[in-house]
Amino acid sequence: MPDTSALIGSWRMISWTRTSVATGETVDALGPSPIGYIAYHRDGRMMATVFRRDRISQSGGSWSTEEKAALFDGMLAYVASYTLEGNRVVHHVEGAWNPNWAGDLSRPFTLEGDRLSIGGAPGVDPATGEDVIYNMEFRKVADQP
Repeated sequence: MPDTSALIGSWRMISWTRTSVATGETVDALGPSPIGYIAYHRDGRMMATVFRRDRISQSGGSWSTEEKAALFDGMLAYVASYTLEGNRVVHHVEGAWNPNWAGDLSRPFTLEGDRLSIGGAPGVDPATGEDVIYNMEFRKVADQP
């Protein structure tokens, strides 16, 4: 079992892939090089936010319904408490960009130096409804003095 105290801190996303359970095809979940962080705090709280790198810009006036949907589909954000169960981190989601994520999200994880990998558990892609397996890779953000 990894040294769980090493989980504490901020982690910058390197990649996020999704593999279709039906076809085995693996693609970037939010396009290449997503912008995102996950942070674990000593008080048992965590937060995660990820955005597509190529998000649309407002073209003027107010956002259209289609633009709002594209923005929603191009991100992930939630807040939770967390617990560790062996090699799994369980996020007890309290609030999320997708209300269907309320409750527990249990994910296998590994820690190797400054690298954190979370994934391998089945899920449902909120944009497509497809059964998928997500895999996320992070690098620890260096502590500031």
